[in-house]
Amino acid sequence: MKLLKSFLILLLFGAVSCVSVKVTSDYDNKTDFSKFKSFAFYKKGIDNVELSDLDKRRILHAIEDQLLAKGMTKSENPDVLVSIFTKSKENIDVYDNNYYGWYPWYYGSGFYGRGMYDQVIKSTEGTLFIDIIDTTTKELAWQGVGVGLLNFSDDKVKKEERIKEFVTEIMKKYPPVN
Repeated sequence: MKLLKSFLILLLFGAVSCVSVKVTSDYDNKTDFSKFKSFAFYKKGIDNVELSDLDKRRILHAIEDQLLAKGMTKSENPDVLVSIFTKSKENIDVYDNNYYGWYPWYYGSGFYGRGMYDQVIKSTEGTLFIDIIDTTTKELAWQGVGVGLLNFSDDKVKKEERIKEFVTEIMKKYPPVN
């Protein structure tokens, strides 16, 4: 019984951790996004992000791939600057599995005592902000935000895949449809 409950909790947690990235976006509705043809990364903003240089590079490569696929070009004199910001929080879920019950008749009916075991599951929820800044007005034109579980531990391949998933889901909202 304990094994079955533990399995069900892990199965439920596994299903939750497979949930994709929750994305929101916001933009200045007075901006003509069709005029944005080129981009560059806003180094000053990106340098302030508290991530390893490798993870920053993974994020920037994924963003670059998405913008190039949308027909934009990377430029020294860009129409927009792209900046990122990240944050994370650790979640700790404790499942209290106190139970009472009856043995089924085929085990010889009877009350079984209180069984108690707790399941502690730790996870990290990450948030990625992608900002598009109009270089003419020097103002934020668009912001996409993705929130999801970071379930890759130390696996480099899973980390890269999850970063691409975050960026791809966020960039589906860019450019916005007015």
